[in-house]
Amino acid sequence: MSRKSDERQLSLLDWVPPIVSTGYDPRLIRGNSLGFRLSRAISVTLDECGKSRPEVAERMSDILGRAVTVNMLNAYASGQREDHQISVPRFDALIGATGDRRLAEFLVEGHGWTVIERRYLPMIELAAVAERKKELTRMENGLRRQMGGRF
Repeated sequence: MSRKSDERQLSLLDWVPPIVSTGYDPRLIRGNSLGFRLSRAISVTLDECGKSRPEVAERMSDILGRAVTVNMLNAYASGQREDHQISVPRFDALIGATGDRRLAEFLVEGHGWTVIERRYLPMIELAAVAERKKELTRMENGLRRQMGGRF
């Protein structure tokens, strides 16, 4: 007797794990200075975000409430224009306009950090608590062995 499958039920075999952003391909953002590498990261984002530079500039202007031009974007994306470093508010607007998390990842990865969606934070905290709990159990067991099981 065959069972008719329920189209509303997802197949476990069809599940695909979420893609974790690992930042930029290091070959694309090579450079001798942080400023140059930042310009390269901005350039890669602008090339890969799926929006034209005029669209990104318009969206950034909307976010900031003041004009951002394509020429400004081009200057931020040019490693040769060291005198045109992007400001923090404009960098934030660029992230908002492109939706490219790699920009934020670029800033923090040198500190050993990463950027995650806030919804994953409880799972990470739970894993950290579980690790700490194991560590405390090992410490407790070691102390009990030192005491010869008298406690």
